Amino acid sequence: MSALAYVALGSNLGDRRAHFRAAWEGLEQAEGVDVLRRSPVYQTPPVGPGPQEDYWNAVVEVKSERSAEDLLALLQALETARHRERTVRWGSRTLDLDLLLYGEEERDDPALTLPHPHLRERAFVLLPLADLLPHRVLRGRTVEDWLARCSLAGIVEVANPWG
Repeated sequence: MSALAYVALGSNLGDRRAHFRAAWEGLEQAEGVDVLRRSPVYQTPPVGPGPQEDYWNAVVEVKSERSAEDLLALLQALETARHRERTVRWGSRTLDLDLLLYGEEERDDPALTLPHPHLRERAFVLLPLADLLPHRVLRGRTVEDWLARCSLAGIVEVANPWG
């Protein structure tokens, strides 16, 4: 069984370009994962405690032969490889990879919630997701509709982020 999955990428510590490239390459090289498309990359203001640098955010579309749990484990391994530390909730990070959507699957359990529980309220995720999947319905509204309810203040597209 395969599923279309959408993965959010975020980084605001160190070499964001290198972190994004490593995530992209890690997904491309992973068994049972085919990277199909990637959104533009956006620089976004931080959401979280204390002063932080701006983030880079994007979304990648993959076709996964892996289960949602196995795909999540891969994402966490890629974060660890980039020295991700989970010390402060919503704090700065070298690489943050979130499984946003896995096919049409919906679940709410401690290990994995699908769709991602904060997806509908975060412009930094909705904007790049809308570039790939604007008409996907989440809780009765399309991704575009959820995005229209968010402020885009301070969000700018990054020129040549993969360069």
